[in-house]
Amino acid sequence: MTSFAALRPGQELPEYRVRARNFATASENKIHEDSVAKQYGFAGGLVPGVTVYAYMTRPVVEVLGKDWLAHGTATARFLKPFYEGEVVRVRSRVAGDGGDLARLDLEAYNDEGQLCAVASAALPSTPAAPPAVADYPAAPLPNPRPPVSEEALRAIDVLGTVEATYDARVKAARFCDEIGDNWGGYFGTGAVGHPGVIIRYANSALALNVLLNPWIHVSSDITHFSLVRDGDAVSTRGRVAGLFERKGHRFVDLDLLMVANGERPIMHVRHSAIYDVRKVGG
Repeated sequence: MTSFAALRPGQELPEYRVRARNFATASENKIHEDSVAKQYGFAGGLVPGVTVYAYMTRPVVEVLGKDWLAHGTATARFLKPFYEGEVVRVRSRVAGDGGDLARLDLEAYNDEGQLCAVASAALPSTPAAPPAVADYPAAPLPNPRPPVSEEALRAIDVLGTVEATYDARVKAARFCDEIGDNWGGYFGTGAVGHPGVIIRYANSALALNVLLNPWIHVSSDITHFSLVRDGDAVSTRGRVAGLFERKGHRFVDLDLLMVANGERPIMHVRHSAIYDVRKVGG
């Protein structure tokens, strides 16, 4: 592990490379399936944005370690898709402090040298205070889910809560194997939660509250408040924070809080997605 104290502003870190894998081809979201994705002008099924984010966190934990997972921040924007089998090249640079104890700027490129995703990860000098759990009440998931529409999303007062148990030994270990991440902090005694697993819960919050057509995760703004441990019961709570249209696509912003064991805030996410993707010629 590289010590951040040994780095200087503007310094570039060793490029991190990993081969993109699309393990979502059988998911309900058919934007990850080749034939459907091509109807929207893509070359094939999209590697999920949450997976791309997971790739980009590896250089961050190499430098900032568990402190970043406990109270760091991140922003991520997904500009172009990655496809199955491409090599993801993550380039990292030490940024000026800007009031932070440490900050890294990251860019992810594909085989053709195209910039596909950008991110920034910081370790604030003063950790952010978490929001009150009471401001994010739990609610039952809808059954059945209403078909997605602007009207359906506007009608949601509180999103139905997604419940999951963090399983470091089986499910998270399998996820790490799928994305090629062998960072030691995610394994063994004292293992901590992988941010790529936790950000998946944000995707579930949308998908389990409305019946979606093919859709695309486009960005996330993230603040960590505490570490996730094996066996933690994680509930994802929130609300629809905004709806807008751009270039024929319809977007939704979610305001989400992940809570461990009903009382401990883990992570806040402002999660954005295109819920109505413009088709080619549309």
